[in-house]
Amino acid sequence: MGTGQELYKKAKTLIPGGTMLLSKRPEMFLPEQWPAYFSKAKGCKVWDLDGNEYTDVSIMGIGTNILGYGNDEVDEAVINTVRNGNMSTFNCPEEVYLAEKLVELHPWADMVRLARSGGEANAVAVRIARAASGKDNVAICGYHGWHDWYLSANLGDDKNLDGHLLPGLETDGVPRALRNTTFPFNYNNYEQLEAVVNDHNIGVIKMEVSRNMGPENNFLQKVRKLATDKNIVLIFDECTSGFRQTYGGLHKMYGVEPDMAMFGKAMGNGYAITATIGKRGVMEAAQKTFISSTFWTERIGPAAALATMKVMERIKSWKTITDTGIEIKKRWQQMADNHKLSIDQWGLPALAGFTLRSINALAYKTFITQEMLCKGYLAGNSIYVSTEHTPEILNPYFDELDKLFAIIREFEDGRDFMSELKGSVCHSGFKRLN
Repeated sequence: MGTGQELYKKAKTLIPGGTMLLSKRPEMFLPEQWPAYFSKAKGCKVWDLDGNEYTDVSIMGIGTNILGYGNDEVDEAVINTVRNGNMSTFNCPEEVYLAEKLVELHPWADMVRLARSGGEANAVAVRIARAASGKDNVAICGYHGWHDWYLSANLGDDKNLDGHLLPGLETDGVPRALRNTTFPFNYNNYEQLEAVVNDHNIGVIKMEVSRNMGPENNFLQKVRKLATDKNIVLIFDECTSGFRQTYGGLHKMYGVEPDMAMFGKAMGNGYAITATIGKRGVMEAAQKTFISSTFWTERIGPAAALATMKVMERIKSWKTITDTGIEIKKRWQQMADNHKLSIDQWGLPALAGFTLRSINALAYKTFITQEMLCKGYLAGNSIYVSTEHTPEILNPYFDELDKLFAIIREFEDGRDFMSELKGSVCHSGFKRLN
């Protein structure tokens, strides 16, 4: 075992679940072998605790680093903030400047509340929307964090959220009284949403603009009209999708304006900052309820966001990562075709992924991660694209992956593959750890 793996063994005795974020558990990548911890990161390179260098062609900090790790301009803004003081009895002016910038990018919006994590932003948005609508019930489509309001969807049926990114989410600790307050609907299924709205006195519709597929049959326009006609607050969760295919929200591509939207992840290039924006008539409802937190007033987050957005605007990062993602998807498909493998591709171009059509898909994903790690890559079956993923980085990655596709073809033809795995198959969703 390497130093990181040894440290993770200790972590599981000190931290319930081993890590603070489910998506960073080693079991989600390569059980018993994943290095688990980093000593430094720069560009799209990561070094583990033993000094081994890896090229990150994986989730890039769970999609936080759209400009790559340690962008000099963003880091300099943060360092200057630290030098001048991160907290005081006064408020930081950057929160006003950032709010102004977000409203400028989204003319339909008038007001902004800032937080530091996606789960917080989702909870803030739902609280404000419920206060504005005067109704408790929420219809949801997509992944919206870990808070009680969201997980309560699984109180009536523990598989309600299985189709919303993470299967197996348990509800221990979520008050039973919240049952029948949050109702999932499937993307592009307008009739299902309409039935939920008609049957459950919905006051809020909360959804991702797009994750694994785009809207069909004017789906978003229909949702907008339904919300307007029924006096429902429409929220677009853009914590993941924001700033990846447009400069701002993905909804700008489709010409559909929500009543509220949230942004996070890429907005601060690795520094903690999220935003909930909305129309004045909705956002003012925040003053009828209590929403407040000490560290929402620290200075680093807004300063990092302002610097990140400045760089994005100058280099048009969303165009670069979208073009790169399109090329990645094209080459995945070419490799699959060459080796007579069937794959399903999903996600925005800059949040690209593929799944091999096989009952052994999860084992194959584990095999790819295992073998690519030996070659110096953090890689599986998905990639959060950054501006640092240049052809010079990606071409050798594709050379190595092509060799593995050839071996997987042999697996599909009958070669024993389980003996090739050095550990357990990776997890596909939430599981309790022993």
